[in-house]
This record gives sequence, C-alpha cells and structure tokens, in this order.
Amino acid sequence: MTWTTQPRSEGAGDLAYFKAGKGPALVLIHGVGLRAEAWGAIIPLLSDYFTIYAVDMPGHGQSPLGDVSALSHYANRVLDMVDTVSGPIFIAGHSMGAVIALDVAHQRVDRIAGIAAINAIYRRSKTASAAVKARAAEIAAKGSLNPGATLDRWFGEDPQGPLHAASEACEKWLTGADPKGYATAYGLFASQDGPNDAVLTALPMPALFITADGDLNSTPKMSQAMARLAPKGRAISVPEAAHMLPMTHPEHLAKAILDTFEGTVI
Repeated sequence: MTWTTQPRSEGAGDLAYFKAGKGPALVLIHGVGLRAEAWGAIIPLLSDYFTIYAVDMPGHGQSPLGDVSALSHYANRVLDMVDTVSGPIFIAGHSMGAVIALDVAHQRVDRIAGIAAINAIYRRSKTASAAVKARAAEIAAKGSLNPGATLDRWFGEDPQGPLHAASEACEKWLTGADPKGYATAYGLFASQDGPNDAVLTALPMPALFITADGDLNSTPKMSQAMARLAPKGRAISVPEAAHMLPMTHPEHLAKAILDTFEGTVI
C-alpha cells in the first residue's frame, strides 16, 4: 500500500475514504494539504487489530470542501460518518486532524473507545503562531505555498531511501491539493490554539498524545500538557523525529497506539 493511491468509497458527511483490516473501527484523519494515503505506512501495522477507515478531510483528496467556515464544520462531517459505523470506535488524527479527532471524541464519549492525537498543537508560542499565520496568509494570497521549506522541516534537507519516497509523496499531495480546500483548512488551523481544557478534562477514554522531539510546532511540552489534563492521558515523544510521524516512524506510532488502547476492546 504505502503511498499508492487507493480506491475510495463515499461515506456519510460527504467524506471519501478507503477501508482496510478487521476488528473494531479506527477512523484516521490526516493533516492539512495531505490525503488519506498519508497513513499508508501504518495501516499494515494496525490492520490485524482494527477495521481502518482512512478519510479524506473536506477539501482534500476526493472529499468535496462543501460549506465549511469553522473547524467545527470539519468535525461535524466526521461525526456524520462516525454515526454510521457500528460498535465501539477508535479515532486518531494527525496535526489538524488531531484537533478534529479530539472534538469528535468529546462529542461522542459514549462511542469513542480511545483517541490518539498525533503531532497535535496546544497553546502555540507567539513566534509559532505568527509563523503559521504568515504561511496561511501566503497560501490565501497565492493559492499555494512552495513546499520546499515544509518538506525540509518534515523529512530533512536530503532524505534518503524511504524518507525520500515519503517526501516525494508529500510534495505531490501538497502541490496537487485543491487550492481552496488547502487555503481554507490552513487558515482555520492557523487560527487554532489547540483543544479547550474543558474538552481534555472531559475525555473518559484512553488518550494518547504523541509527538516528536524535533517537532518545533507540535512540541513534546504541548503533548505532555494535554496528557496531564486528560484523565487517562499518556504522552510520548519520539526521538530523532519531526512532524510526520505516521510516515516516518510508523512502527513507533503503531506500538504506542496498541499499547494505549490495550485492555479496551482490542
């Protein structure tokens, strides 16, 4: 599977998705500018334990943007899909997808059995907030953003082997993204400061907050702070890694997810 484009199904909430595996449902939500294939490296590691629903976020991949003007509108689309899936559901999101996943978990505490927030933001510094807002403004003005600096942050300046393939895949997705969908999502994400403390303290399910020690925008301190607030929170920082954990460190991430959700319904 890896980064190969997968055939889609049309789900509730007008979300395109592809499905793999067996077991309780695990819904995966990617980050800004990407698509469901960004989970391609971790799906084989989890498909013996979960029926995986990898969705295209609104305005990304094959999901239409629709009428979205707030982050809650993205969460509502995912909620529509979640409500059509039977049994207990696990959910994981990366970057902006993590913020959406936390909102969904908060609104469906009776359905969500566990959550993983991967490279999530929480109370950005003034410098980080200014930088992401500047990138959002550039995307809004130009309709796109040269991905070179972003890819260097994510994969290094001279990635080799699997990292090179992952970087190439991301470059293709970022440069091929729907301009309006990309700009809308980036603008909304740039205005976010992470989940509300009240959301975190009200999560009754196992909650994994995992990031990388080299992620300057979703720092280990952010994950640790969120984990302290969640009643069953757990924070992990992956060494020698950056923002794209699902693509660069799928083994670390899969183990953390399975360890966190162990003893629930898997």
